[in-house]
Amino acid sequence: MFPAVIPVAGWGTRSLPASKSIPKEMLCVCNKPVIQYVVEEAAQAGVKRIIFVNSKGKSSIEDHFDRHPELESFLKKKSKPDLLKEIQALSTLIEVHSVRQKEALGLGHAVGVAASMISESHFFVLLGDEITDASPSGIQQLLNTRKVLGAEAESAGVVMVTKVSDAEVSKYGICELQAGEKSKVSRCIEKPKASDTSSRWAITGRYLLPRDVFERIVKLGKGSIGEIQLTDALDALAKEGRLYICEFVGKRLDAGDALGFLEANIYFYLKSDLKDKVKNLLKEYSK
Repeated sequence: MFPAVIPVAGWGTRSLPASKSIPKEMLCVCNKPVIQYVVEEAAQAGVKRIIFVNSKGKSSIEDHFDRHPELESFLKKKSKPDLLKEIQALSTLIEVHSVRQKEALGLGHAVGVAASMISESHFFVLLGDEITDASPSGIQQLLNTRKVLGAEAESAGVVMVTKVSDAEVSKYGICELQAGEKSKVSRCIEKPKASDTSSRWAITGRYLLPRDVFERIVKLGKGSIGEIQLTDALDALAKEGRLYICEFVGKRLDAGDALGFLEANIYFYLKSDLKDKVKNLLKEYSK
């Protein structure tokens, strides 16, 4: 199975001041940090190894998936076997590595920092603040699309997309499709105006990319806004006829901003044992 790169080095400005001293990926959604949902999705899809691209102050992310002997000893003494089992499972969930992004130079740069740790033909990129709830999972949907495409996609990339409204186009990287094609991409544009593209296919947090995308990242360098954008490297793949879309089917939650974070909590609490109490609270505060 291909490894996964999870960029977590960003400042988390959309989550400030909460993310000032706590990584935004460690903020909790229904008693689990956001990043745990992402890592669990990867593990359930069969991913064996993840690489966190982190920065100063982000060590708690890697710590979360490591052993904690003192806590385990405490839970044993307090006879809390269920909690103990849950905590111990985190350290065996998946093989975790990390690499430091020393400068905040964009998503493409963050992904490129992991190049030396990837030897496989392909790898996943998973955004650390986007949660998906689907069956099959978002990652599995990417793999299924690649399988259906067969030899045509052997050296290609597949990106997860969803349809967005005109008002949302400028928030995303957008994929335009080749004429007459249902999934083959002709062009990728980073956060265009709605008037500058007829496509509404927005890239949303899950990618399966060929290893040679690293070469495109290095070659293209900084774009118009002074950052190394992953979208530019995807555009290079598209121009080579080597990029496809996979329309995501399921629930996608952007926990990186205040409203999305609230929605994610409501969504998962309404699927938990507390759902009836949460419904009553929502009714009470909606009066």
